[in-house]
Amino acid sequence: MAAFEGASARWARRIIIGVPYVWLAAFFLTPFLIVLKLSLSDATRTKPPYQPQGPDFPADESGWGLLSLPWRLLEYLGSWLSGGWAFLAALDFENFVWLAEDSLYINAYANSLWIAGVSTVLTLLIGYPLALAMTRAPEKWRPVLMLLVILPFWTSFLIRVYAWIGILKPEGLLNLALMSLGLISEPLEIYNTPTAVYIGIVYSYLPFMVLPLYATLSKLDPALLEASADLGAKPLTSFWRITLPLSLPGILAGSFLVFIPATGEFVIPDLLGGKTLMIGKVLYSEFFNNLDWPLASAVAVLLLLLLVGPIVLFQRYGAKQEALG
Repeated sequence: MAAFEGASARWARRIIIGVPYVWLAAFFLTPFLIVLKLSLSDATRTKPPYQPQGPDFPADESGWGLLSLPWRLLEYLGSWLSGGWAFLAALDFENFVWLAEDSLYINAYANSLWIAGVSTVLTLLIGYPLALAMTRAPEKWRPVLMLLVILPFWTSFLIRVYAWIGILKPEGLLNLALMSLGLISEPLEIYNTPTAVYIGIVYSYLPFMVLPLYATLSKLDPALLEASADLGAKPLTSFWRITLPLSLPGILAGSFLVFIPATGEFVIPDLLGGKTLMIGKVLYSEFFNNLDWPLASAVAVLLLLLLVGPIVLFQRYGAKQEALG
């Protein structure tokens, strides 16, 4: 009886652990393989506008719908591998070569990484004091402050970005207020500039920085700061030597939550940035304007590879911190 219960417990653990892997295989790995296949195809004038290489993804003939995805994925991988090295050698990587040689895509990647990096730093500089102030606020006010942070999520992301058009355009609310106060004599040129993109990204992704920071800072033991003060340390010294190092996991988590989606952002640079070049706009243009699905897929695959590195480093850092306790 005990052996049966032990076996049941092991199977239950395996099922619980296996569910996330099935989810990732169905909704991440499978779409990625489809996009990767498209990136290795040739653009054509037909419908769909590409000439595929290798086997097609098997259709669902079982009637199970999404539940059949893991088995279809295994069948698809098997058909890819059955061709051996001859099939791999025949793959066409000209789309990736084109990305490496064309300055448009190089500049788009570089500009996207720069804008995302600067926006992440600005978001951190604004979000850290907010999160710290929330943890120092009275206990009864913390739920209200948390509600105010997440309140923008109750409104459509697109509507919130559109609202900034009315604020930043030359005849918008910002220029109207500054001119009414006599601070400027003519409207500021903010709309359709990189500055508007920075404003839009910082505003849109600020909650993603504040929430991890608040979760980390709220767990810090106040006795550490009291002990530091008793030993004669000034508040600024206690912050740099105690609070900031212990909040590093929250800083890294918030930075990745901002940097990764901001790198591939499309809506904000398209609506607020004008001619500001970012890889999300290039990706959209290749897909829907040029109808070059293979090249657009190559852009997406390369963007994913650029972002996987920081994610892996963050996971290793988190595992190391957990090991250290």
